[in-house]
Amino acid sequence: MTVTTPIPDAAPREAVGPLMRGVAVLEDISEAGGRATVSELVRSTGLARSTVDRITATLARMGYLRLAEHTAVLAPRLMELGNAYLAAIRVPGPLGPLAEELADALDESVSLAVPDGDGIRFVHRTRRRRAMSLTFRIGDLLLAERTAQGAVFAASWSEEEWSQWRARRGATPHNLAFPPAADRAEGGLGFEERALQARTQGWALDDQLVEPGLITLALPVRSPDGRVVCAVGVVSHTSRHTSASMRESLLPRARNTVAAMEERLRTSRVETEVRSSGLAAWTGASKKELGAEFVESLARGLTVLTAFGEGRAELTLAAVAQATGLARATARRALITLEHLGHVEAGERAFRLTPKVLTLGYPPLSRITLPDIASPHLATLVRKVHDSASLAVLDGDAIQYTARVATGRIMSVNIGIGTRFPAYAASMGRVLLADLPARERAALLTRTELRALTSRTVTDRERLDAVLAQVVRDGYALVDEELEEGLRSLAVPVRDHGGRAVGAVNVAMHSSRRTVDQCLAEVLPTLRAAAARIEADLRIAGRFTRIPSS
Repeated sequence: MTVTTPIPDAAPREAVGPLMRGVAVLEDISEAGGRATVSELVRSTGLARSTVDRITATLARMGYLRLAEHTAVLAPRLMELGNAYLAAIRVPGPLGPLAEELADALDESVSLAVPDGDGIRFVHRTRRRRAMSLTFRIGDLLLAERTAQGAVFAASWSEEEWSQWRARRGATPHNLAFPPAADRAEGGLGFEERALQARTQGWALDDQLVEPGLITLALPVRSPDGRVVCAVGVVSHTSRHTSASMRESLLPRARNTVAAMEERLRTSRVETEVRSSGLAAWTGASKKELGAEFVESLARGLTVLTAFGEGRAELTLAAVAQATGLARATARRALITLEHLGHVEAGERAFRLTPKVLTLGYPPLSRITLPDIASPHLATLVRKVHDSASLAVLDGDAIQYTARVATGRIMSVNIGIGTRFPAYAASMGRVLLADLPARERAALLTRTELRALTSRTVTDRERLDAVLAQVVRDGYALVDEELEEGLRSLAVPVRDHGGRAVGAVNVAMHSSRRTVDQCLAEVLPTLRAAAARIEADLRIAGRFTRIPSS
């Protein structure tokens, strides 16, 4: 059960109304699972239809939404806002790989969470693939007293913080955030008792408080100055573990991982993140181009969030203005608004982002897949070249189609999702084979039977090696009637942030449609541009999440 978000007090006089309304729209789309019709947004926000239209048009211009038939769909680029917060806190970046190693070692799901008011918010997750899988997402908020992580954080609360918690709880006795007896663990311990126990023993256990059958072990991770920066949570099911077996078999390894995490926080270097500059100038140009349809104050307000990042966890007003290119007065009003909404916290002289920034689309987008990312760009590609386009990944010695957009021609290439073809004879397969390390590629091809699928299929190993070497040099593969008579296909790789080809995209057509030279002159530049757009989204979406290939 998630926490009920409190309603903010009356807005300050200097708050930016369009920014408040735009944030409300983004949060409502996120709550709706990442997509909502304009009519639904009108009802949920109480805004006028014309206002919602202008807000969604502005967010679409920024690349944060896609608009299709009066429906707004969150786009991967929106994750740059949450990424700014995640980079600033330096938790999922340096500690995420260690959490994944722990998940592999224990064969259990592992998460990292940070405190957020009376709740805990997830900032990293590593799931196990099982029939009963967990639905927690990055950015999800759970009530502190329903979780082991909450007890770990509360163990460090001051008496003033406890007094505030008791007051809030007493003020909302019937609120769904405080269901009856929800804070009672097995054995009758209340939340305050469990927090005291966590302080004494250095860990906490939640035995089916969140949900029947779910059991969680949590430990604090401390910064070099002793602050608890996050909690590691190992989540299992009662069919796999009891409270006793969690303590006996999982706790020792989890403690070792926490020690490694704390060592990494002590020794890792903090490098000032290179920002994307020029956004303020871009918003001005967009306003000139689109006029009233573009809400510049909304765009500039969201731009303020991107000023933060690794090495930029706390920024003065002057630093925010410099980083964004905004006037100090504009940046100040945006910060006041974002502080009122709970996305920014103000200190004596500096500002910092809060975990609430993740409510801006991160939970639904944190589960995005490579086909989800690619599909809109494939549709744009098809509209430009008027031929079918696909995405495929390498699966053993074959390629498997994971996304596809067909053209509307009477005679077109008819291939379904899940279709497999021999990699050696397909353009996308050759792109992916060419990207493999030489030894791995040689071993794979040695195990592969090179059969002639048409009279043109390359089946000689030395000739195939030469073809793949040419693909490496050219950066694309063109297969002309080797997979099927009359089928001509052109493919390029899709690379992740590390430069590895995680998939390939192609355009396929009947050989009568274009000559080989026409394919290279007319289709290849557009195909490469589409792949570049997919890669740009993949870099943002995959910065702190693992993007499944299917």
